[in-house]
Amino acid sequence: MVHEGFILSIESSCDDTGAAVLKDGKILANRVANQMVHSKFGGVVPELASRAHQKNIVPVVDLALKEAGITAQDLSAIVYTQGPGLMGSLLVGASFAKSMAMSLGIPSLGVNHMKGHILSHFAKRVGDEAVVPEFPFVSLIVSGGHTMLVLVNGYSEMKVIGRTLDDAAGEAFDKSAKMLGLPYPGGPLVDAHAQKGESIYVFNKPRVSGLDMSFSGLKTSILNFLKKEVERNPEFMTEEVDNICASVQSTIIEILIDKTKDAVTSCRVNDIGLAGGVAANSGLRKAFLTLAEEMGVKAHIPPFEYCTDNAAMIGTAGYFALKEGVTSNLATVANANLSFQE
Repeated sequence: MVHEGFILSIESSCDDTGAAVLKDGKILANRVANQMVHSKFGGVVPELASRAHQKNIVPVVDLALKEAGITAQDLSAIVYTQGPGLMGSLLVGASFAKSMAMSLGIPSLGVNHMKGHILSHFAKRVGDEAVVPEFPFVSLIVSGGHTMLVLVNGYSEMKVIGRTLDDAAGEAFDKSAKMLGLPYPGGPLVDAHAQKGESIYVFNKPRVSGLDMSFSGLKTSILNFLKKEVERNPEFMTEEVDNICASVQSTIIEILIDKTKDAVTSCRVNDIGLAGGVAANSGLRKAFLTLAEEMGVKAHIPPFEYCTDNAAMIGTAGYFALKEGVTSNLATVANANLSFQE
């Protein structure tokens, strides 16, 4: 079976080049190369990202193989992020993975990036006895590009039950930081300032029925608020940055937590999972744990290294798919807009 033995996984959906090695589903190595070039542009520049992936992918894969103590000839399969993500970035990882697999005469498999985030709860190193969610569970995925609620009935049985209708929560964090003149990436800086401030300002929360969410109206509300206050006091943002960040953060978190609460009630689950890069936000983690305690359910948050984009989660998702006999062929192409059900 192709899932037995060593699996190499590659993640290149955005601006981080990741490579991991797994043996029988356990992580032996998880390497990532970050791209600092984007900070001076205030956001990820797709063309620069794909060039950096081309530069980083060979050394990152080499490091992962060496850390695992194996060579390429020991591999039984290679998995990679097929989408969604930046097309140029995805192409680098997918092309490399398929070419390497073809040269070694082993199977390759394209993995949905969002399913990787969901299954990051099951990413484990040898000897790791961390408690994992029990099926079915509700997963809240929050990142810079995606925000959704998913009912997870099994490793391959997942259904989107709620999603943002416009912007992602992570983007709302980053755009709010940009309005305040904070450097990119702004989300972690909003969190840092929020911990020193108080949530004393009120912003309009979009009213969306069901389990769907919206954040574009919130960004407009924040922008209009800042413009009005700066007209009154040009130093307002500098003087009140901690309280503004605390207010922005609490509003975004309130939207996410309210929808998660509704999802738990409607799906009647006993476990909830938080995943995605924004899962590293201290305020969201605290609110998520509090929600679980109040509702009498178990909360699961992966270690930080598996929250942000990483190859270990892609390898974990690939491992479970390979166990079910799923593989891709060389005609499988990267897809920037890969749907959740593909």
